[in-house]
Amino acid sequence: MKDARPSDGLPFIKMHGAGNDFVIIDSRGRGAVATPALAAALGDRHRGVGFDQLAEIRDVAGADYALDFWNSDGSRAGACGNASRCVADLVMTGTGGGAVRFVTERGTLGAVRRADGLISVNMGDPILDWRGVPLARDVDLLHLPIAGDPAAVGMGNPHCVFFVADAGVVDLPREGSAMEHHPLFPKATNVEFASVTGPDRLRMRVWERGAGITLACGSGACATAVAAHLRGLTGRHVTLDLDGGVLEIDWRVDGVWMTGPTARIFDGWLTSEFIAAHP
Repeated sequence: MKDARPSDGLPFIKMHGAGNDFVIIDSRGRGAVATPALAAALGDRHRGVGFDQLAEIRDVAGADYALDFWNSDGSRAGACGNASRCVADLVMTGTGGGAVRFVTERGTLGAVRRADGLISVNMGDPILDWRGVPLARDVDLLHLPIAGDPAAVGMGNPHCVFFVADAGVVDLPREGSAMEHHPLFPKATNVEFASVTGPDRLRMRVWERGAGITLACGSGACATAVAAHLRGLTGRHVTLDLDGGVLEIDWRVDGVWMTGPTARIFDGWLTSEFIAAHP
């Protein structure tokens, strides 16, 4: 069969980490191409490709690459842990290396491939200051003045974490969407619901800001593990069972490390007509 890829299109890669799915565009050597319109069009699961987040790889001085993240509604995401792991896997596979350093809105982060093949990413220190999360005013981050007694943690994006008896029965479409734009979160928030299921083990479900329900959220898993430890529910090394798989969180001195699986699903090619229609 003849290769039908147009010479003037744009290649992309579809990957997922624990069911959290991404479109990855490598813009190194060509300049950034993602825009709010293009991200929203690509994120449409009927008329585009579909994803939870878009990750664009860019050239940068002083690190292996830079990463920009976009939600499926076309808004920017300040952090995306599972996409960071997927891109790190992609780059390390291409170079044959076992570690990378990359720049995001949070600063310079690092990722490694473990001996068991899983990818670990250092998501940096949690943000535990109300201005940094950010919140609208100074309140107790571990006990927000919101029904349900949630906690707030910043991981480069804001998170509102509820600890409940059974995360599996939470009405996520209703509860998550209602909390995303709560007035206490001026830039909106990701919303996590978690329950303790064993020693240092949590069941977590998530509603992501700008994306809705996703099968996993890396920064959300980090925020939940941090909040659980600060609440005295777990230690600093926590396993989380999400709808899409299992993530391991280890809050170390140098930052919050997240480890989990990655998968390359397929490679595709965006036509120049599609790109031109969504400047």
